[in-house]
Amino acid sequence: MQDTHRSTGPSGPTALVCSNSSWYLHNFRRGLIQALLAQGWRVITVAPHDEHSAALQALGAEFEPLPIDSKGLNPLADGRTCWHLAGLMQRYQPQVYLPFTIKPVIWGGLAARWRKVATVATVTGLGTAFIRQNWLTKLVCNLYRPALRRASTVLFQNDEDRSLFLKHGLVTVRQTGLVAGSGVDLKRFKPTPLPNGEAPVFLLIARMLRDKGVVEYVNAAREIKARYPQARFQMLGFVGVANRTAISRDEIDGWQAEGIVDYLGSTDDVRPFIAAADCVVLPSYREGTPRTLLEAAAMTRPLIATDVTGCREVVEHEVNGYLCEARNHQSLATAIERFIQLPMAARYAMGLAGRQKIEQTFDQASVVQAYLQAIHTAVNGRGAGETVASKFPSSS
Repeated sequence: MQDTHRSTGPSGPTALVCSNSSWYLHNFRRGLIQALLAQGWRVITVAPHDEHSAALQALGAEFEPLPIDSKGLNPLADGRTCWHLAGLMQRYQPQVYLPFTIKPVIWGGLAARWRKVATVATVTGLGTAFIRQNWLTKLVCNLYRPALRRASTVLFQNDEDRSLFLKHGLVTVRQTGLVAGSGVDLKRFKPTPLPNGEAPVFLLIARMLRDKGVVEYVNAAREIKARYPQARFQMLGFVGVANRTAISRDEIDGWQAEGIVDYLGSTDDVRPFIAAADCVVLPSYREGTPRTLLEAAAMTRPLIATDVTGCREVVEHEVNGYLCEARNHQSLATAIERFIQLPMAARYAMGLAGRQKIEQTFDQASVVQAYLQAIHTAVNGRGAGETVASKFPSSS
């Protein structure tokens, strides 16, 4: 394993940037990390060690491995995560703590409150705990509330998630702000020509989870292929994810053997796969702001997604794609069939509308600027929330 920190670092202020995976930080927060480094910040990235940890160090950030159980509810493991983050805060004395994903927000938020470290937290999506309203929902609410009480700013990726946190009393209006997801690098994700359309290719990009609508996608594909055997359905993303709704590799192998879908594995660069697709599909049960839809729209791909929080912020029905009912494979199949029947000119127009929406609302540069403003406000102690929220690009 590589050295976890350098013996000497920049003399500027220090930011602790934390997530439940190095992959997430490198793929979704690279622009923010680079902007902080360019402004003279010492950036300590904190996440479990994986193949992307070295890539974070290559950016110029430092790396600290984080013990975390992303899937489980073991209080001893979660307590160890909290204690470890508190120790890092004691060692590095950061001016600001920037957590992404649920457990870094909760356990790091409690540690930051204990160590009196200014926090700009991001609720990237509410996940399984809020999709299924049960005892877990109450538990997570009771953890979020104390973890976020002293946060300078809590950023949400859509107004419905923010409203839900306000309803449950997890945050105050003054704390909250909206950002347009993690944004898209418009120079990297460029418009690309559509395929010829003779054998339409549909692509789902997501972690292989039931909550992402993978089963509905497969069932819709099975129904469509009975009428349009030339249609192709692909899936791209991690399998065997540490999540209670994970799809097994055996299930995927069975679907492939049936001839319904092609599983493409996982990748660090989705662009060639998007370029080879006619339409990108995400039948998720709930999202923050789905990066895959943003990237596909930036590359002028029409979209099909469920009419749920997060997805409807990106997809305008019959403008840059179609919305369908969540957990309903027949509704999804209807949307897919409508797309198949579209002439090429209409598909092209949808793709252009999507690119225009991304340029207007989801440019990564605007998102990064919003974070820099929130960090500046937190560090200078003026209080955030309403002070800066109106200047954030809204995803609604």
